[in-house]
Amino acid sequence: MRIIHTSDWHLGQSFFTKNRAHEHQAFLRWLVTQVELHQADAVVVAGDIFDTGTPPSYARELFNRFVVELQPTGCGLIVLAGNHDAVATLNESRGLLACLNTRVIAGGDAEQQVFVLDERSGKPGAILCAIPFLRARDMLVSRAGESGDDKQRSLMDAIAGHYRDLYQQAVALRDTLTAPVPIVATGHLTAVGAGTSDSVRDIYIGSLDAFPVQLFPPADYIALGHIHRPQSVGGRPNILYCGSPIPLSFDEAGQPKQVNMVDFQPDLTAVVTPLTVPEVQPLRLIRGTLAEIEAQLLTFRDYRGETRVWLDIEVLTDAWLNDIQRQIQQIAADLPVDILLLRRNREQRRQALEKEPHETLTELSVEEVFERRLAQALVRDEEELSRIRLLYDRVVEDIRHESPAQEPSR
Repeated sequence: MRIIHTSDWHLGQSFFTKNRAHEHQAFLRWLVTQVELHQADAVVVAGDIFDTGTPPSYARELFNRFVVELQPTGCGLIVLAGNHDAVATLNESRGLLACLNTRVIAGGDAEQQVFVLDERSGKPGAILCAIPFLRARDMLVSRAGESGDDKQRSLMDAIAGHYRDLYQQAVALRDTLTAPVPIVATGHLTAVGAGTSDSVRDIYIGSLDAFPVQLFPPADYIALGHIHRPQSVGGRPNILYCGSPIPLSFDEAGQPKQVNMVDFQPDLTAVVTPLTVPEVQPLRLIRGTLAEIEAQLLTFRDYRGETRVWLDIEVLTDAWLNDIQRQIQQIAADLPVDILLLRRNREQRRQALEKEPHETLTELSVEEVFERRLAQALVRDEEELSRIRLLYDRVVEDIRHESPAQEPSR
């Protein structure tokens, strides 16, 4: 039995106004090629097929085209809901997709989450405990007077119990087969010890921070989703995140992306082979003083890639970012790069938030007023701050274009 484990596609993601469709299309075509090349029996997508519960039409088209292109290979497809996916959206085509060798598990009855995975030959190859993202509201009944710790323990116990029950069903189903087959489980959650990235959102906020690895059942392989960096959990070589197929935030820039190809030995031990996903859209993070950033930018003069490089620039400066932005844009004007993020050094931003300014409104420029107000805001996410700055700059530019002789009102 050979399984390809992938997750966190996030089809339809908008990345600082940039569309990721060409990257996702390239990945999905590459994945079909890998299935054919390695003669995989099944592809398991461990959650977050789409970036939102209401994905744009082009994202749905990408997914549907993948299903159609995969079907002639004879490889089965198992699609599990993640925290970004809407159960209703995934279920709307479940019956139709079943005719194309695709099984969708978005929620519902636990009995539907345990089934036999067949090899291409039609022979039973594995038992799958197909567990999607488990929402707290579906797992627990709210009780009056429960503390936060009580709710956290209750949710952890409920999730552990769900895994335990499904594993027992899998063992019983395996006992009905003529030959032993591996038991594979899935999950879309944060496991204790997993390293996250900026693009990962907490999914059990206020209820469960992370699931203890020792509470997973003794399955032969556990295919996890939600964490975008490939890694094993708790030192267990058979409990793995495969990570996202494309970088979903700049702190993932330059990191190899992969899917996991899983084979099972006669003793049912899982042998995992990473398959590296080709980079289509380069993302890079550069840091330093203005002079250091200029030197790093100029290295892109010799870049000969097919697509422009998307940049996140973290500058060490005490000057206003608007002034720095103009200088950096001039340096990068003829380079094959798009600057999507420009932000101050993290330590400088922290210190700025701790300062107690004593300026009066009349002595500040419009940009300075905006920066002071932004520093007081509760927003701490770097991408969100940069998006707010980008929108502000556009508004100011529109106003100045309409009334070039006047500065926007404070």
